[in-house]
Amino acid sequence: MKWFLILWFAPVSLIIIWYGLSYNDVGLIFFSREVHDMTFKMYGDILGIPPDAIPPLLFRALAVDSLIVFSIVAFRYRKTIAAWIGKRQESYSEPVSEKEDILSSAP
Repeated sequence: MKWFLILWFAPVSLIIIWYGLSYNDVGLIFFSREVHDMTFKMYGDILGIPPDAIPPLLFRALAVDSLIVFSIVAFRYRKTIAAWIGKRQESYSEPVSEKEDILSSAP
């Protein structure tokens, strides 16, 4: 499970970091706005869509992939998560004793 998360997180984080740095034109050649625009123009030409439509599609795909990964992790650890939720619900449903109910002992 650890390697599954690492192999998911590494490319997702790299694409998000690259996108953020190149969109803001950090200055290095790989992180320049020119490379950013050329990359999305190339993908747009390959896919036959305008380059401006690619970033929302990319982030939507990353969101769906993340949802799938987190649901796999939640399914894998469902017993641990259910026990944790059960403990939290028990702590909220404990009755308050009479001593804790009294706010002040002054007459």
